[in-house]
Amino acid sequence: MSPKDHFVKRAFDLVLASVGLVVAAPLIALSWIVATLETKENGFFLQRRIGKDGKPFKIIKIRTMYPIEGTTITTASDRRITKSGRFFRKYKIDELPQLINILKGDMSFVGPRPDVPGYADRLQGEDRIILSVRPGITGPASIKYKDEEEILARVDDPKRYNDEVIWPDKVRINKEYVKNWSLKKDIIYLIKTLKG
Repeated sequence: MSPKDHFVKRAFDLVLASVGLVVAAPLIALSWIVATLETKENGFFLQRRIGKDGKPFKIIKIRTMYPIEGTTITTASDRRITKSGRFFRKYKIDELPQLINILKGDMSFVGPRPDVPGYADRLQGEDRIILSVRPGITGPASIKYKDEEEILARVDDPKRYNDEVIWPDKVRINKEYVKNWSLKKDIIYLIKTLKG
């Protein structure tokens, strides 16, 4: 991506996130209250993720799990997911606070999903092109694996399957996204995401 491409993408994000946050604020507030009451914890969940240039940041989401220690790999049958959390996750409501991450400059609307430490920060060689852009709320890999939790629930070793099958495929998809970026494609990915 050229400097001009980065500028256009960032300007698009700022305008859309500003409008989106105003519209979504009541729903975010209501979801935060519900999550707080159900989990007895802060309804906002902050987690360390790897961002642009490999720099860590705190992603903001609506809390959808009870605070039980476990793997960072989540399946559809995960016992940690709350009742409201299943609803929030199904309709992507838990992702809405990431509009704040976009305004802060941590994220973009479209791009590679930000991973927990141990994945993106270990990319080598040409694969590190993925780290040249801000991570996104959605993107081509996210759309392909929109049912990732269901896929992982069907395999014997979810972490191994993620590490050996899903993660390498996401790296391939995300490399192509960065190499062939256009605003038009970003808009198409957003529309596909909204359509479910």
